[in-house]
Amino acid sequence: MAKDTRNRILEASLELFAKNGYAATNIKDISDAVGIVKSAFYRHFASKEEAFDAVMEMMASYYEENMGSTSRMPPVPDSMEELKQLTMKMVNFTVHDERIIQSRKLLLAEQFHDERVRDLANYYFLYGTESMFTKIFSGMMEKGIIKRCDPAILAFSYTSPITALIHLCDREPARESEAMEKLKAFIDQFTAEYDA
Repeated sequence: MAKDTRNRILEASLELFAKNGYAATNIKDISDAVGIVKSAFYRHFASKEEAFDAVMEMMASYYEENMGSTSRMPPVPDSMEELKQLTMKMVNFTVHDERIIQSRKLLLAEQFHDERVRDLANYYFLYGTESMFTKIFSGMMEKGIIKRCDPAILAFSYTSPITALIHLCDREPARESEAMEKLKAFIDQFTAEYDA
C-alpha cells in the first residue's frame, strides 16, 4: 500500500509540475490530488524538492525503458523499411504516451529555472536521441544498408526535424495529423536519399 501511495504521489506530482510548474505547485496541491493528508505525503518524501527529484528519476527510467538509450539500444534495423518502422514506433509512443507528454512539458517549462532540468531537456530533446541514432546509423553503415558518411551529422540531421514536429504536436495537438504526414514524407525522402 505504501509503494502504491508513493507511486500515486509521483504521478500526481508529475501532472501538477507539468501543468502548473514547480514553483506554483505545493505539497497541499499534490496531497489533495492524491486524496491524502499532508502528513501522509511526508511519510514518503521529506520535501517537494525530494518529490521533484524522484519524478525526474521516474521519468528517466520510464523513458529509457520504453524508448531505449545509448546503453539500452533497440536492434539496428536491417533495412530502410525497418528504420521507418522503428522511427514511427518511437514517434507514436512519444506523441501519445501521457506520461511522456507530461514529462516533456515539465522539462520545457522548468529548463530555465533548474540546471538539472535543463541538462535533462538537452539530453532528451537533442543529445540522447542523436547519440542513439548515431549508433543506429553506424550499425546500418556496417551492414551496407545506408550510405557511408559521418553518422553523428546524419543522426543530427535526421532527429532534429522529428523533434521539432513532436514539439509542434505538443503546442498544437489539432495539427498532429499534419505533423505526422510531414514526418512520413521527411522519412521517405531521407531513406531514399541515403539508401545504399
